[in-house]
Amino acid sequence: MSGDQALPRGARLRALAVVPARLGSTRLPRKMLLRDSGQYLFEHTVRGVRRARTLELVVLATDSEEIQRAAREVGVEAVLTSPTHTSGTDRVCEAFEQLLARGAGPFDVVLNVQGDEPEIRGEALDPLIAAFAAPEVELATLCTPLPDAREALDTSVVKVVRDRNGDALYFSRAPIPGLAPTAREGTSAPFQRHIGVYAFRPAALREFCALPRGAYEVRESLEQLRWLEAGRKIRVLEASEGSVGIDTPEHYAQFLARERARAAPQTNITPVRSQA
Repeated sequence: MSGDQALPRGARLRALAVVPARLGSTRLPRKMLLRDSGQYLFEHTVRGVRRARTLELVVLATDSEEIQRAAREVGVEAVLTSPTHTSGTDRVCEAFEQLLARGAGPFDVVLNVQGDEPEIRGEALDPLIAAFAAPEVELATLCTPLPDAREALDTSVVKVVRDRNGDALYFSRAPIPGLAPTAREGTSAPFQRHIGVYAFRPAALREFCALPRGAYEVRESLEQLRWLEAGRKIRVLEASEGSVGIDTPEHYAQFLARERARAAPQTNITPVRSQA
């Protein structure tokens, strides 16, 4: 368990969620401050995370004073972190240590919920936290079925394959699992989309950030592969509903369209027949 103490049977897990939100982004500049929906992108994420019943604290971690000011404007607690971090998990770890230093915690589970996941549902986070009742779980994440094979070809959509215990075998931007030329039609395993949420035991979080970057991590640009390359396990739970990360202008436009559809009034009024 990477140095963490086992909880007594029936004890409640104390969980913290940190939402990393950096200002710089290549494919969608300044995306965290996009507000075409009436809410900042990070604000959608934080509001969704807050719906989890088993979280004690939700904090935004940013490298930008501009984002920090915007967070305060909308009532979101934010901590300022170093601009030199190469991954969201490094930013989460610094924020976690800052919170401990000021007297917050202790925490049994630390969640990293990427700020560009505006449709994340807090209800999906409760089972993720509960998974840490099993002492062998050090790091856990989420996935959801990806029925459209065309989406599997999109390199901005991260896929995952799992073993029979529900632990990750591999994450990739490529369509995995592949289909062998000799495989029969209909026998291929379904695609699973990875949802950008990670939960750590505190010791595992520190250990993850101390590990050197892995070769596959660099090649795929997927930091979670660092843990697998080190020979460790990642438990992957299937969520009933997915969340689409916002990486491109197209993703944001599609998100806005879904927001408008959700906000549209439902007109299920039965017409009244006129009397003869």
